[in-house]
Amino acid sequence: MPRYRMPAMKDKIFAVIDTNVIVSALISSNLESNPVKVFRAIVQERIVPLFNDEILEEYKSVLSRPKFHLDLPLIETVIKAIIADGLNIDRAPTADIDFPDPKDIVFYEVALSVEDSYLVTGNIKHFPVKPFVVTPAEMVRILAD
Repeated sequence: MPRYRMPAMKDKIFAVIDTNVIVSALISSNLESNPVKVFRAIVQERIVPLFNDEILEEYKSVLSRPKFHLDLPLIETVIKAIIADGLNIDRAPTADIDFPDPKDIVFYEVALSVEDSYLVTGNIKHFPVKPFVVTPAEMVRILAD
């Protein structure tokens, strides 16, 4: 499947944001944490979030877990912001890659679908070692360059 080539958008970075980064940003009390900075970059439209329906369902499901104590209006606002500021992208199926958690495959495949995009995750060990798979700290450095 061919990768999408996005039109050049000065100072915009295309990225799939793993659910754990969003959760960390929303529950963090440290406004200077790297997940918060990544989330802020989405709100500031410096990062264009890439998603599909499976990713949105994962976000809703995980953010709604009682252990995170997130209000439904906040969850809905976050999901609406991602939809409004992001791009709904089809998956680029991968072959013969083992993932510790099969739910992570969709994040990887959506990132693969868009040329020069990133996958931002706090669980880097759950994904193949690739230059486009980065931690929140690495994304903050990319944003600073």
